[in-house]
Amino acid sequence: MGVSISLDDLLGDEVRRDPYPFYARLHEMGEAVAFRPADPHALVVHGYDAVNRVLRDPVFRVLGAEYLDRAGTRWRAHPVIRTLQASMLNAPEGDHLRVRQLFTQALTPRRVAALEPAIQRIADGLLDGLAEAGAAGRPADFMGELALRLPSDVVGELLGVPERDRAWFPSRVRTFDAVLEIGRRSMREVRAANEAATELLAYFTELLAARRAAPREDFVSALVRIRDRSPDQLTEDELLANLIIMYNAGFRTTANLLGNGLVLLLERPDALAALRADPSLAASYVEEILRYEPPVHFAVRYAARDSEVAGLPVPEGATVVVLTGAANRDPRRFADPDSFDPSRADNRHLAFSAGPHYCFGAALARAEGRLVLPRLLDRFPALALAEEPGERRQLMLRGYDRLLVRVAAPAPAPR
Repeated sequence: MGVSISLDDLLGDEVRRDPYPFYARLHEMGEAVAFRPADPHALVVHGYDAVNRVLRDPVFRVLGAEYLDRAGTRWRAHPVIRTLQASMLNAPEGDHLRVRQLFTQALTPRRVAALEPAIQRIADGLLDGLAEAGAAGRPADFMGELALRLPSDVVGELLGVPERDRAWFPSRVRTFDAVLEIGRRSMREVRAANEAATELLAYFTELLAARRAAPREDFVSALVRIRDRSPDQLTEDELLANLIIMYNAGFRTTANLLGNGLVLLLERPDALAALRADPSLAASYVEEILRYEPPVHFAVRYAARDSEVAGLPVPEGATVVVLTGAANRDPRRFADPDSFDPSRADNRHLAFSAGPHYCFGAALARAEGRLVLPRLLDRFPALALAEEPGERRQLMLRGYDRLLVRVAAPAPAPR
């Protein structure tokens, strides 16, 4: 019998807190390892080349509605799962391409470049707020004051979500996204995610109605025009689901890029000083942050027919866990993979996935990181952690919920 692991190994507390020693052990076993027969998945795929192949191979598909229906249709009673299944995340190949082509119009390189002044303006306003929150050396929550708010405001600006409404989203999005984590979810989590999905669907339904009544020069208005002119191009369910996913993904992943990246820099004074001295290095720093501490660590695919990965069989209908976070630390692909090296050459990581489901918001996330990190370091020369960062226990949307920093020296004690 060959080498195998248990899904419990991947889901254990130790791995959730720090998955990288476990990933290193996986790399010693090859590019893929079988799960034990009692586990729900056939393989874990973790080597860079194998992960890259599975994400691009049309034999390995997302778990769409057709796949879920094989086990019954009870999932259709859950608004959160219906929303996920109607979105690009889980759409079958033809529908995915059709909808993606419409939504990527919002994030062409030209449109992202045109957003850069707005990103800088939003960042400067939030840096003012962070300075106020951290005046006189008071600890300030970097995630709450800036990391979560900046990408929320940027994607809100892009879509046309009114500024007054944007603070409403983070708690609902966090609750919605909880069902994406690997492993079983409690019914309490599922019910909360269903409620969040219902509220998000209601919000965007109202926003669509408002834009139909009074169109503006924003992306939601453009999509409404497409939907009403050519209903065969985009159904109402697809429009709503993808607006929710675009908004959710547009700020959760970027917020974690900023939070994870800041901790990496503050724990490495030499790397921080080099970026502070030369802000033009920011793009390479963003790439290494994404490789070293990616916001997303895995995807799941199923085999549409009998196949194999790295010589291991995958029967038709069986699922594989694709560990992009491990692929980014593969010593066969990256020299000294557990070292943070922003000067790393040929840094083609898989933090944004690969193939048809490559993240269409990648250019925007990169721009936000490249523009914001140097401004943050320039604005606060005394920037430091106020306490040890809290635990991160997710593999999907991996980041800090709270990150206390000091942006100024403490006020002198009264005599």
